[in-house]
Formats: sequence, structure tokens, C-alpha cells
Amino acid sequence: MARSLGLTAYRAWARRAEPPADDGSWPARPAGQLIWIHAGETSNLLAVQDLAKRLVASQNRLNVLMTTSANGKPDATAALPVRDTILAQAAPSEHPVAVARFLDHWQPDVCIWVWGGLRPNLILAASDRGIPLLLIDADADGFDRSHGRWLPDLTRHVLSRFSTVIARSAAGQRRLTQMGVLPSKVQHLSPLLAGGQALPCIDSDLTDLSSAMGGRPTWFAAHLLPNEMPIVLTAHKQALRLSHRLLLLVQPASPGAADGLAALATDQHLACVRWDEGQYPDETTQVMISGDPRDRGLFFRLAPVSFMGSTLIQGNDGCDPLDAAALGSAVLYGPKVRHFLPSYSRLATAGAARIVNDADALGIAVTSLIAPDHAATMAHAGWDVISQGAELADRVVDLVQDALDRDRSPA
Repeated sequence: MARSLGLTAYRAWARRAEPPADDGSWPARPAGQLIWIHAGETSNLLAVQDLAKRLVASQNRLNVLMTTSANGKPDATAALPVRDTILAQAAPSEHPVAVARFLDHWQPDVCIWVWGGLRPNLILAASDRGIPLLLIDADADGFDRSHGRWLPDLTRHVLSRFSTVIARSAAGQRRLTQMGVLPSKVQHLSPLLAGGQALPCIDSDLTDLSSAMGGRPTWFAAHLLPNEMPIVLTAHKQALRLSHRLLLLVQPASPGAADGLAALATDQHLACVRWDEGQYPDETTQVMISGDPRDRGLFFRLAPVSFMGSTLIQGNDGCDPLDAAALGSAVLYGPKVRHFLPSYSRLATAGAARIVNDADALGIAVTSLIAPDHAATMAHAGWDVISQGAELADRVVDLVQDALDRDRSPA
């Protein structure tokens, strides 16, 4: 490949900075294969996180590292929930020492670059180490920023290192080919969008609990903060006046709050059982409580309507409403949404979610939506939202699997 004058100039500029100190703060690299996802722009981190979850679920012993370009600002990935198989941190600077240290430590098996903010030293160093590179969600803008304006040949040089490039628009596809990317490398698919997860549940629990409920109208209140609990119970009592067999499935945000919630329901003369203690509802049960967040997948499947807690009272980030929509549950929520605002906005725009502001509004909404046709209309709209962007996510999972299979193949 011809020598890039832009690359030479850029690397000279990058070396002028002081080499970063090694503070030893990175966690250990997890065992197994590791997929590195870099979010060049931080406006779509929920979708990046959702892609990470899909990748982890696609096969055993697969880990994901998510990075963003902090550029002196607080790292946006710090706001993302992290679990054993999904890690998040700021990307290194472009200094060669920082880049080498990052790649030596994490040794990624595949890199997925979500469009925006190309980092030449980081990308080229990864390519030189034989790490497969995928560029996804690219659009027509973003090609001519910073170094791209004054070193156009550098951008072309960097883009040539990606084995597959996926554009979110026809304009993006055209711009990529104008930048010298081979047409055979460029695909045009839907944008990267969060799509929710099909949360798991135990099949026998679904069968047994569904049988015990006997077709009763049901709604679910998930991830409730302490100050939301009396609001939800008041709304349930209001809805019970018109639907005497209505059952409320309810889960506090903190597992340790289940005892207090049960006591509060009893004080309000609501007959309750504890699912996480092995109890099943009967015809007299009005509230069933679980303190285990792993039961959300079960309850979203059973309840045609779900109220998403941590939205009436300002508190923690709550849970993703797309998880409810992915399992066919219409969504109710309060006005205090933060981390998942894009997800709520997409669902509300599609008619799959409705905002409520207090107990009266929640009770009225539940009473309206327990009618099967109303909930089904919202659930169908929710499924349309979930389906958006699925084509790209499925394609990325396939590309990663192909790259990992090639890496495992004998030479």
C-alpha cells in the first residue's frame, strides 16, 4: 500500500503529547474471546449496549468491551450498567504508547467501530495486529471532521482497513465509495437502534403460574422505588373497583424492599402472596410480590400491561422499557425518565407507551388497557419498534461469528 503522507504527519502530531502514565486501574481481561465495540459518538450508547448484550447472548464465554472517546470529558460509558461479561471504559489517547498498552492489555478478537470519530492510530494498530475491523452505522456526515479536513488521504487510509462497512443511509453508502472504500465492502442496512432483550424465564414457571392465574386480567409494576409503592397500590385499588379479578404483579427496585412492600399491601387490606417464597396466587389474591429482578422476563410475558417504575419519582435509572415491549407488554411510565429517554420516546411516538403522572392517571390507564384489544394494539406497535434495527444487529452478530470462526480455524 502506498505510503500516506497524512498518516506520517498525524503520527508525528500524536507523538508530541506526553506519554500517558500507567495507573494500573484497568480490570483484568476476562477469559475467553473478547469483542471490542467503540462508540465514536455517545448519542446512541443505549443501542451500543443493546448490541453488546446480543453478542454476549449469542454464544458462551464471549465478553464485550465498550469504549468511547472521552477527550478530557467524563467517560460516557460510566453511565452504562456493567456486568461480568460486559465492560466499559474510555478509549486510550492516540499516543502510540497508550494505543499499544490498550491493545496489549485487552487483546480483542474483533473490533466493531460504531460510526463517528475515527481514531487513526488506534484503528491502524489494531489492523496491524490482525484484529478484524467492522465499521457499522456509518452516515454521510462525520467523514470530514478534525484530521479528515486537513488530511483527507489519512481518512481514506483508515477506512481501507475495515473488512466490512455498513452504512445507515444510501447517502452514507455513496460517500463511503467516494472516499475510496470498495463497493463490494459497503452495505446499506437500517440504523443501529436499541431493540430490547427477550429476557429469559423458566418455562415451567411460566406454565405453572399462568395456570394458577386462570386467565385473570393482570398488570405488572416493575422496579418500584419506595415512594412509588403507595402510588401503585392506590392505583391498583382504584382499578379493582371496575375489575374485581385484577391481579397486580409487583417488583421493587431493591430486592430487600420486598418485605416492606408486602407489609404496605397488607396495611392497605390487599391480599398478597410472595412469588419468591414459592407462593402461588389464588382467586382471592390481589397482589403478588417478587423481589428477584430475574423474574421480570416471566412477568412481562404474563402481563399485557406493565408500568415501568423509577419514573414517577426521580431516582435510579430504572429498567429498559424495550424489554417489556420485546415480550408483548404495553408500557406505562412516569415523567421522570433519564437513562432510557430515547427508548421511551420511540415507544410513545409509535403508540406503544403512555405517560402517567399520578395514582389516578395510572389507575385509569390500567383500567383502560386491561381490555385485551387495547393492550394488543399497543403491544403490536411496540413490536414494530423492537423490529427496527434488527437487520443490522443480526448482520453484525453473523459477521462477528464468522470472524471468530476464521480465527479458530487451523491455518
